[in-house]
Amino acid sequence: MINNKIKIIRRKLDKLDDKMLLIIKKRSLLVDQILSNKIKKNQIVDKKRIKKILKNIKKKSIRKKIDPEITKSIWVSMIRAFVNYEFKNFKKK
Repeated sequence: MINNKIKIIRRKLDKLDDKMLLIIKKRSLLVDQILSNKIKKNQIVDKKRIKKILKNIKKKSIRKKIDPEITKSIWVSMIRAFVNYEFKNFKKK
């Protein structure tokens, strides 16, 4: 049996998840805009940019007292998912 405190916390997590979904939707729309400006498939993966993003996320995580391994794992997964999305939706011009 789950106690009431856990139920309350889980409801808060569910609300937070809903907000995260809206942010992912906004990010998807921006990725669509970027993708529409790419001419060649080899433009999809920008290793320099990915490295810079992960470095910045690590710095910000440490500053905000968030375990950087958690945020790195999340961002690597998100980047991989959006790269796959771009490859799937790339259209030659």
